[in-house]
This record gives sequence, C-alpha cells and structure tokens, in this order.
Amino acid sequence: MQSEVLIKVCVEPEAEGLGLPTYATPGAAGADLRAAVTSPVVIPPGQWVLISTGLRLEIPPGYEAQVRPRSGLAARHGITCLNTPGTIDSDYRGVVQVILINHGKEPFVVQRGDRIAQLVIAPVVKARFETSGSLSNSHRGDGGFGHSGLG
Repeated sequence: MQSEVLIKVCVEPEAEGLGLPTYATPGAAGADLRAAVTSPVVIPPGQWVLISTGLRLEIPPGYEAQVRPRSGLAARHGITCLNTPGTIDSDYRGVVQVILINHGKEPFVVQRGDRIAQLVIAPVVKARFETSGSLSNSHRGDGGFGHSGLG
C-alpha cells in the first residue's frame, strides 16, 4: 500500500527553473534534490560545503524529511552527505541545504541543477521518557561497540 502526504514548497529565486523534488522511478523512496548554485562549486578532497536547494518546505506535523546521500555520487566520486540522514523537522521553514563532503581523491564540481541528495518523507513517533531504577534484562546486556566480534 502506498500513501501520499502533501508537502508545500516555496521556490526561492535562486532555484527558479530547477523544478520541485522528483522521484526518478515509481518505486523510489527518495525524491531528488537539486543544487541551486549560481556558479560551479568545487569541493576539494577531504572538504565539505553547504549547498542550497533554494527550496523551503512545509512538512505536516507528525512527519519529518530526511536528507540522504545519492548512491551514484558516493560510488563514482566519493561524495556523500556529512550529516546523514539530515533531519528537517516539521516546524522548520528555512531553505533546505545539503552538506556535501568529498571523500574522493579528486576535486568534485557541483553544477547548477545537479542532483545532490535525496529527500525521504517519514512519519515521526514521539517517545515518552521516564526515569527508572532498573531496566529489563536482554541477551546483549550492556555489550557495546564490537560486542559480537564481527566486523
């Protein structure tokens, strides 16, 4: 079953002509975000930049938008999102920006309209936190990083 939620989008002048986020295929979970840069931006190896999409979103209460990397950029160029997944809360109304980092060996150039990330809309479940003097036992217990001996 596929559901749909309405996301209102304000397009800033810097993003005019780039279009709204779009799903590349019918089964895509993420909609592509495009770079709203006015001139090419070079990301040297090991560095990161903040790239504007020129879009402001109205995400309904009970949802979030997650900014995620594009696998093709990562596989071919070592380009990914530094804060991933980046969360856009339902009460944020500013311009969506993407922190791109270059883990590759060559400088990477971001051009106007390049697909730089994908946007996934997801429901949010709120937790209620309370203090407790003890927790239930589990098989793992307090085993942390590397506890299983794998990888």
